[in-house]
Amino acid sequence: MTDSADDLLALALDVAAEAAALAVRMRAEGMSVAHTKSSPTDVVTAADRAVEELIRTRLLTARPDDAFLGEEGDDDAGTSGVRWVVDPIDGTVNYLYGSHQYAVSIAAELDGRIVAGVVHRPPTGTVYAVALGGGSTCDGVPLRVRDVVPLEERLVHTGFSYVREVRARQAGYIAALLPRVRDIRRPGSCSLDLCAVAAGEADGYVEEGAHLWDHAAAGLILEEAGGRIDVLRGPSDLRLLAAAPEAGFGPFLRLLEECGFVGNR
Repeated sequence: MTDSADDLLALALDVAAEAAALAVRMRAEGMSVAHTKSSPTDVVTAADRAVEELIRTRLLTARPDDAFLGEEGDDDAGTSGVRWVVDPIDGTVNYLYGSHQYAVSIAAELDGRIVAGVVHRPPTGTVYAVALGGGSTCDGVPLRVRDVVPLEERLVHTGFSYVREVRARQAGYIAALLPRVRDIRRPGSCSLDLCAVAAGEADGYVEEGAHLWDHAAAGLILEEAGGRIDVLRGPSDLRLLAAAPEAGFGPFLRLLEECGFVGNR
């Protein structure tokens, strides 16, 4: 058993395809909320658990010595130096409503560094993939971030916390940012938002409250496409993701600071 980025990616691709098929099948059979997490709007469906269990079983059957961290609670220790970081359905609310804006995200971490990742969009079969040092692709086509444009011409994706008090504060940051950029989008899936920046379909991304599993795979996809992602702290003391093409990251971060997104550093 090898720990090369290419081998880990190959396994992730196979497992993500099977997981995506399960998500589509369960959605077609009808879906309801199984329970909630941080607030009544922070939902979990039966498919979230089922897809995570499938991914965990397939990965650890193939590589029983690996560690596994999943959004829905799986946190298994390992001895190989490899840890899988998984969001079974990133964009659960979209999935619940029948929107196509959700993804299966699987990342492989080796000795603390993400080295491979897959973001699979089940409704369309779109697959973003990356191996450290090998570039990132969408359906086999190499990805590249958009050329840097002035701040006022940048299209920015964002996301919101599910905690009411935090959402209220975030509304203020967004209100300050909106007049200073081309426009703002909130598609509802962190991994797909980051892939959009990697593909040149957006100029930046910011979200307060995202977790490691939300961006583990997509963050490397973005970096290998010429982007940068930083994990900072927001004013609510939550993790703050800021992402943009590398060449234009500095001005974007300063703009976020001016608009109130960034807490004490």
